[in-house]
Amino acid sequence: MSYTAPLKDMLFNIEHLARIDQVAQLPGFEDAGLETAQAVLEECAKLNEGVIAPLNWEGDKNPSFFKDGNVTTTPGFKEAFKQYAEGGWQGLQHPVDFGGQGLPKTIGAACGEILNSANMSFALCPLLTDGAIEALITAGSDDLKNIYLEKLVSGQWTGTMNLTEPQAGSDLAAVRSRAEPQPDGTYKVFGTKIFITYGEHDMAENIVHLVLARVTGAPEGVKGISLFVVPKFMVNADGSLGARNDVHCVSIEHKMGIKASPTAVLQYGDHGGAVGYLVGEENRGLEYMFIMMNAARYAVGVQGIAVSERAYQKAVGYAKDRVQSRPVDGSFTTAAPIIHHADVKRMLMTMRAATEGCRAMASVAAAAYDAAHHHPDAEVRKQNATFYEFLVPLVKGYSTEMSLEVTSLGVQVHGGMGFIEETGAAQYYRDAKILTIYEGTTAIQANDLVGRKTARDGGTSAKAIATQIEKTEAELKAHGSANALAVAKRLGAARQAFVDVVDFIAANTKSNPNAAFAGSVPYLMLAGNLMAGWQLARALLVAEDLSAKGQDVPFMQAKITTARFYADHLLSRAPGVRDAIVEGAEAVTALPAEAF
Repeated sequence: MSYTAPLKDMLFNIEHLARIDQVAQLPGFEDAGLETAQAVLEECAKLNEGVIAPLNWEGDKNPSFFKDGNVTTTPGFKEAFKQYAEGGWQGLQHPVDFGGQGLPKTIGAACGEILNSANMSFALCPLLTDGAIEALITAGSDDLKNIYLEKLVSGQWTGTMNLTEPQAGSDLAAVRSRAEPQPDGTYKVFGTKIFITYGEHDMAENIVHLVLARVTGAPEGVKGISLFVVPKFMVNADGSLGARNDVHCVSIEHKMGIKASPTAVLQYGDHGGAVGYLVGEENRGLEYMFIMMNAARYAVGVQGIAVSERAYQKAVGYAKDRVQSRPVDGSFTTAAPIIHHADVKRMLMTMRAATEGCRAMASVAAAAYDAAHHHPDAEVRKQNATFYEFLVPLVKGYSTEMSLEVTSLGVQVHGGMGFIEETGAAQYYRDAKILTIYEGTTAIQANDLVGRKTARDGGTSAKAIATQIEKTEAELKAHGSANALAVAKRLGAARQAFVDVVDFIAANTKSNPNAAFAGSVPYLMLAGNLMAGWQLARALLVAEDLSAKGQDVPFMQAKITTARFYADHLLSRAPGVRDAIVEGAEAVTALPAEAF
């Protein structure tokens, strides 16, 4: 089934929730108002719907393959990537100084969703390149920027992140790859890196690896890790490509999903050492890598929204076509399309509401990012940075966990046909699973939320957001419609549940860490649910006003119904989650290890 980008919903969020009019007042974004957003999204949809989306199923059936040290991607990927790069899409959010278009994240994130809905395996290549660009802009020397950035921003070259090793998964303190300083200021890099997305492929002339390694004699643990640029091909003084560097792909993984995206095992230094260039200062590599990881974490959250949208569209298409049984309300005297059955509608509404809620949350987070980086007032920058940083683990953790529920429901709507690969419903379910794992598992996002975002300031930032939510509740009550009042009630209960958990986490993180961390993932899920529900509550207020003015009434009415459904069916889960965290911590850790 084909994919249609949900432009109307994206532009609604960009205009009314992310407030693109305010983003366009930030220095450097003067031309990036609603008109620009619409034009860019329409062009983005055209390329993705017409060229990239049709390759999605092909990539699942005909994945990348490895032979004699080389990786050949799915037929059509190379040509599609050329079109993607030539269209300037890689440089969308990157600075004009390096050939980018300098557009705000508020617009770029929506384009990221379209690309990932069209073809998640394909989209992973640009996603990792974005991370490499961010790290070099932040920490790279002028030399490194001059050599690599323009080619990466243009999509002529692609980038990777090399963190994981066979013995060092999430625990980067265990990284063993080493870097030996050379008299000319370069380093020789040795080691094995695994799970390297697009670590080898045939879609670009060069691959720029960003590699974590320890300089000889560096301190143990995370304090002794440095970051290096290690290109697949050396770059000559005139910018042309030179000799092959000593980094080689030795195999690629056979995976449950995202099969077209080659996940490489890379070997550095088998033939004397791979030439690497230090990024920033020695022993600060983890700090720089986190720049890439934070960019990538937000982007993975967007992937969750993207795959959910694709699964939802497919399920709706099937439910409208599949004729089975008479509806219980007697509206048909014969068998009817299954979309007329109440439980199928419940599943489709759950898919729709969860996707739209997470999309709204991600859009608002993107606008906060733009303000945090571009607002002229330092205090406003700081407030937005705090808000954005609080939302990153939620966008990543909640949106991806939500995508598992949504893509699973997509299979369920198809019934037995969903379990058959040729319908395509199962691919989204398989593809979605990795999203809760890579770029930091849901538990790692939850640890970040507990430790860095909540306990560190005693819950102050979290409670400041709760205060903003309370204002929305007051607006809903003042608005006074039946839907607004119903949503205000659910939002209030969820906010109170959130505040109770924040107090519990702040009180227990140091004195009783097991109790706090036993509820960390449920806390993340509660917080993400609340933030998504809050944004849909804001959307309901806008939609009721615009509907009353006669503006696009069918769309506005659907938005109101979706927001009400979210409140009644998803936001209503929050108080139960609160009870499990605050009152159920002991039962999580009570059983001794040997009893399992």
